[in-house]
Amino acid sequence: MTAGLSDSAVSGPSAAALLARGICRALDQLGYASLTEFPLANGQRADILALGKTGDLVIVEIKSSVADFRADRKWTGYREFADRLYFAVPNEFPAILIPEECGLMVADAFGAALLRDGITTPLPAARRRAMTLRFARAAAARLRRRRGCGASSTRRPRFWARRGDRHSAVLIV
Repeated sequence: MTAGLSDSAVSGPSAAALLARGICRALDQLGYASLTEFPLANGQRADILALGKTGDLVIVEIKSSVADFRADRKWTGYREFADRLYFAVPNEFPAILIPEECGLMVADAFGAALLRDGITTPLPAARRRAMTLRFARAAAARLRRRRGCGASSTRRPRFWARRGDRHSAVLIV
């Protein structure tokens, strides 16, 4: 699965973006909705956060090279925000470097293969609820921006308020 990443000189953000594309496609086939670059409550940003049909939350950390893996240890703080943590790497990445408690995916720009599941550590109910709400709000905000419906920073948002009966409404500016 190296299509799109076959040139070993390709690394960095462009390689990670190609991997993210393939991973999100694979997650979709597995029944997960996914968001990239998801901000966490601790100030970190997960490469991919995915929400399953049963409400399970998965974080996928993308590593496009061994140098990327060795230089970045922020992923250790992700465990408290997901039921499972996966690493997604290109085919030529040495799998032995990935910790055993983490899941492993091999990915390219067009898809990903799940090589092993990570250890499942269920989130506390309050954290799961908070993460699910943040996921939903982030997804809605991204959809609004994509459709050009985002609030402008120069204008105050407008709200409709109902008065008395159901036929009258007032625009609050």
